[in-house]
Amino acid sequence: QLQLVESGGGSVQPGGSLTLSCTASGFSLDYYAIGWFRQAPGKEREGVSCISSSGSVTNYADSVKGRFTISRENVANTAYLQMNSLKPEDTAVYYCAAAHLTSYTDYQCIVSPPVITDFTSWGQGTQVTVSS
Repeated sequence: QLQLVESGGGSVQPGGSLTLSCTASGFSLDYYAIGWFRQAPGKEREGVSCISSSGSVTNYADSVKGRFTISRENVANTAYLQMNSLKPEDTAVYYCAAAHLTSYTDYQCIVSPPVITDFTSWGQGTQVTVSS
């Protein structure tokens, strides 16, 4: 059974940093693209960043460009989201999700940040709170 587990969330002051991890079990991440999403209270879930199965392609929402970095370490079956210069508006539950490379191509990650309907396996989410 495909399972994703996020970790690394917490509370931080504005301007601070956090690194989220997304670890897979029950399958190898080698053949999956990863998307990070977030959902703030009262708002719809939105795509934050994607990385292709090879790691050669990444994309970011405009709101996080230059501040967030997505990466992956396939030998560890883990993907990461490094978040710097955090702002109060980054407060949300952050989710990682996986999409098999046969259904989510590099091109999809090139042209836009991740789209919810393209991803089939989801983690349970981790809370990030940015507040002074």
